Amino acid sequence: MHIYFAGIGGTGIGPLALIAKQADYEVSGSDKQPSQYVEYLKKQGIANISVGQDGASIASLHNIKPIDWFVYSSALPKENANHPELVFCDQNGIKHTKRDEFLQEIIEKNSLKLIAIAGTHGKTTTTAMTVWLMKQLGVEPSYSVGAKISFGEMGHFEPKGEYFVYECDEFDRNFLTFHPYISLISGVAYDHPDIYPTTDDYNSAFKEFIGQSDSCIMWDDDAARLRVNQSDNCSIIQKDDPAVSKVLLTGLVNRQNAWLVVQAVHQLTGHPIDELAKKMAEFPGLSRRFEQITPKLYSDYAHTPEKIVGALQTASEVAGKNVVVVYEGLHNTRQHAIKDALLHLFDDVKKLYIVPSYLAREDPNLSLLSPADLVQLTSRPEKAEPAKLDQQLAIKIKNHLDRDDLVLCLTAGGGNSLDEWLRNEFHR
Repeated sequence: MHIYFAGIGGTGIGPLALIAKQADYEVSGSDKQPSQYVEYLKKQGIANISVGQDGASIASLHNIKPIDWFVYSSALPKENANHPELVFCDQNGIKHTKRDEFLQEIIEKNSLKLIAIAGTHGKTTTTAMTVWLMKQLGVEPSYSVGAKISFGEMGHFEPKGEYFVYECDEFDRNFLTFHPYISLISGVAYDHPDIYPTTDDYNSAFKEFIGQSDSCIMWDDDAARLRVNQSDNCSIIQKDDPAVSKVLLTGLVNRQNAWLVVQAVHQLTGHPIDELAKKMAEFPGLSRRFEQITPKLYSDYAHTPEKIVGALQTASEVAGKNVVVVYEGLHNTRQHAIKDALLHLFDDVKKLYIVPSYLAREDPNLSLLSPADLVQLTSRPEKAEPAKLDQQLAIKIKNHLDRDDLVLCLTAGGGNSLDEWLRNEFHR
């Protein structure tokens, strides 16, 4: 079966393309822009990847190798309801679905037990931790992680495996496709106002997802928020449990994510909790989650207030009050939604630089909040300044590093983002 992946350079679609190839599907795809990950996928044997999505490449490829299934990210039709590749599929009777329907096909076809990690924040790290800990125990799962990891590919299919570990994204209600064997809820706070008009809508989707899970592990504050009670198939753990400190990792959010994983893997395998906690202390981390680009310079994919608070707390554990932040908002729509939170979010940082937000899936009715606008939304605009991804900002970052400051870059990721700029400007 020939599967064509649109948006193959993304962290959701790309790993799934790798999984499909390893599961013996014919794989091809496209992306709207070149990226390091597109080149990486080509090196992994997915040769037929076109940059540009005007419809010509998919038509040419379909004539040579007929496409059976067109898989796309939720963002694709939202950015362009008349996307040329979707139009081509409609005109030629090619099956087309979002990525989760295809993944569900793989799970069902191979009788895999789904370990699903969902949450507004922490799900990528928690997914990676789950994969890593299972591998340490000799349990080799199939998996998809939304970031690069040092202990495997972002996506992997294990032919003889029993489990599939997956980062279940709530965007566009994608996670409601699945009925997990066990779900881990890493943390819930209102997000994606373009999909969920109200907090109640958002919370209801999570409650529905939990109801579709055979079993679930979640924090007490999230259970209270979602009005979920302890039961035989839902374990509620205490966020302030002193035992969380048994996991000797830097950053409270990392210790909490790891503790959630310890509880789940204990439930799955029966391994003693203390043994699992000790192993988790050796977790090597993952890309764009407090990732060190060069000494004292870090990139972190924190884009909601809760994620940003967690990243700042981790940075303060390392550098005390010598924390400088470069902030790239992910979506203008989100900046409007978190205006109130921005007021005091960066109160304790030494210096704040704000660069233009990373734009995608935007509401055209909202005014574009410039870096200067965002500076004025903070409580201390005198220690914040607008900036651009240019040589002037690079010099300022280097000066901070020379003064022994820790520079935390809150980045969107992807092509032309702050994260990509950092890697080009400050390579190891």
